[in-house]
Amino acid sequence: MTVQSEPHVLAIGEALIDVVVTYEQPDFPVEIPGGSPANVAMTLGRLGRPVALATWFGADTRGRLIDFHMNDSGVHVTPASRGASHTSTALARLDASGAASYTFDLEWAPTAPIEVPSTAQVLEAGSISAIIEPGASAVLDALARGREHALVFFDPNARPSIMGEPEEALTSLERFIALADVVKVSDEDIEWLTGGASIDEVVDRWLGMGPALVVVTLGKHGSDVATASGLRFTKTPSDVKIVDTVGAGDAFMGGMIDAMWGMGLRGADAREALRSLPEEQVRAIIDRASAVSDVTVSRKGANPPWAHELS
Repeated sequence: MTVQSEPHVLAIGEALIDVVVTYEQPDFPVEIPGGSPANVAMTLGRLGRPVALATWFGADTRGRLIDFHMNDSGVHVTPASRGASHTSTALARLDASGAASYTFDLEWAPTAPIEVPSTAQVLEAGSISAIIEPGASAVLDALARGREHALVFFDPNARPSIMGEPEEALTSLERFIALADVVKVSDEDIEWLTGGASIDEVVDRWLGMGPALVVVTLGKHGSDVATASGLRFTKTPSDVKIVDTVGAGDAFMGGMIDAMWGMGLRGADAREALRSLPEEQVRAIIDRASAVSDVTVSRKGANPPWAHELS
């Protein structure tokens, strides 16, 4: 029996190889499987949740590395994912603080339509795969079809070097936000996409489009949380030594999905309940997400924790 025959999370989007160049050792790059949706899937697999990844990579050495890495973390890669001419890469340069900047070599052309099994109770997407065509339209179509039986989570995860003009990128990404139940976004994403608009104004606009929950991560300043029912609060960050920030936002997203799955908040039937969650539950979701992200930033690369590493 495969993961896809049972209730599961389906992450849709890029899996690629992060070629990581550190500030301390610029002449010794390290190749690590990554990609935002793939990192979310890996986080969930390591936390013991049933998860599949619909992606697009090649039958080459780097593709085999992705396959092994996902399988080792408990992620089922869908068979249609392995048709690319080559496996995409992201050159990630880390500065002295551990922050990353990226240069990409991408192919995102998954076979359309992307299969969304009726057993998928949570869909997650975002980042490059929501912008780069022809795949972006296939992802949007998959979310539109899948939300009939699944909750939808979306992370814009802006990449200025490949997303073109901010105004056009925002217009494209808001098509996905309108389909989403939960949006996770960073303050830096909002800054670039909107040219410095007020975070509160952006969050209010997005909540008006349909999401029940919008979370804005603020780096070392924690996260701002807003719900359609009017709840607002800021999650104070923990005192964590940051090694680097690669995969931190993806781990946060995975932690949110993990917490909500454990609460039974999955499937389209949970949509109404999600829109009226009590503050205690919302705070528990954010606490779990923060704990997962804290472990990730405390070590090199997109290396989220396993369930046994979290108390």
